[in-house]
Amino acid sequence: MDFLPIFLSIKEKSCVVIGGGDVATRKIASLLRAGGKVTVIAPQLSASNQKLADNGKIEHHAREYKDADLDNATLVIAATDDESTNAEIAKHAQEQGIPVNVIDNPENGSFIMPSIIDRSPVIAAVSTGGASPVLARLIRTRLESLIPAGYGRLAELCGLYRDNVKQLFSDPKDRRRFWDTILQGGVAERVFTGHMEEADAAMQKALETADPNPGMGEVYLVGGGPGDPDLLTFRALRCMQQADVVVYDRLVAKPVLDMTRCDAERIYVGKERDNHAMRQEEINKLLARLAKEGKRVVRLKGGDPFIFGRGGEEIDTLAEEGIPFQVIPGITAASGCASYSGIPLTHRDYAQSVTFVTGHLKDNSMNLNWQQLAQPHQTVVFYMGLKGLPVISRELQKHGRSPDTPAALVQQGTTHMQRVFTGTLETIVEIVEREQPKPPTLIIVGEVVELHDKLSWYKAPESSEQGATS
Repeated sequence: MDFLPIFLSIKEKSCVVIGGGDVATRKIASLLRAGGKVTVIAPQLSASNQKLADNGKIEHHAREYKDADLDNATLVIAATDDESTNAEIAKHAQEQGIPVNVIDNPENGSFIMPSIIDRSPVIAAVSTGGASPVLARLIRTRLESLIPAGYGRLAELCGLYRDNVKQLFSDPKDRRRFWDTILQGGVAERVFTGHMEEADAAMQKALETADPNPGMGEVYLVGGGPGDPDLLTFRALRCMQQADVVVYDRLVAKPVLDMTRCDAERIYVGKERDNHAMRQEEINKLLARLAKEGKRVVRLKGGDPFIFGRGGEEIDTLAEEGIPFQVIPGITAASGCASYSGIPLTHRDYAQSVTFVTGHLKDNSMNLNWQQLAQPHQTVVFYMGLKGLPVISRELQKHGRSPDTPAALVQQGTTHMQRVFTGTLETIVEIVEREQPKPPTLIIVGEVVELHDKLSWYKAPESSEQGATS
């Protein structure tokens, strides 16, 4: 983050705006809405600002700026049409430790003014760090439709009962769970439809019937997809936002992990070849223990939890111990990486079937059915096969697959680090030695790889044309 988002109380505080033209108008309006006492220093005012002065809403000094104008100021806006004057104001303000915003030159100031969605007491703010105020306003406009006015009334109702809930639930975790139910249930719906008396009655009933000791928690086995957070399902995101604890793998992309609730406890249990942060049996027991403590636990996995994700082993333990659980599927790496690489896994002219294979078994062997995998007119996708690629290449050729069979490596597919390397069974090992792709890298073998050059549509933002090799 380039800026720390904060909400500053300026009620009855002195706010100084230097400049009275149209560019200052929106800033002055925002300061007044937040309760600030606004003083404007400018030889002349725009028509709208002059009206505010005439009505006593702002104090106006019709002259040029002086350093003494910042004495006792809580906040400063530099909004003149002269860059050097604005820079001087900003320097003086920062020397005195006063927050200052510089119009059209945010880098010269200490804070920026975001676009605001006002549903008081609910306030949402959007900023692009000064890079594109127009984009910030566009995002705000879209959010306006997603945050109805009823959220302000709902916040006010919650404020009335906040102390009651705190007295009933001593544990913050239990309070959060109660509020989650209220804010997504009948009380909220009554508020949104304007039935405030019914909402109040429903709130009182919820408090009367609430169990301050909820007991057993629940485990959500969530597929985090191959890396792009936009590929998460709505249900996955909802569960991630409800979790008290997030137990996550090495293959979970950081942008996906960042979409979990910020105050949730995070426990890393990632496994690399011959380097396990926690053994699978220990992970199974950890999930059960956390749920028995009454916590809502998200077990977050890359891809889909039931495709080489050991999800079956984990819920087997949960079922044995009588712990409630849900499974939320995710887009598996084969599907996501192939799609983002422009490689259809099946195609009427190339492949009528697709097979997913793990590159190493539980004992790290590669005792696979090579005869079946070498059959023509099919696509074979190898997970976790980068280290064993020489064996894969050799065995497929040994069992009848042509050395000219197209093959592709997709490194960190669907993310900004995606790179695609294409070759053949005969050349793919040499490509790995030359390019040194990093895991996670998916291996796709079959004639469909020929379509990559024609159908490739996704360009990773930080990649370059050298990412594709043939």
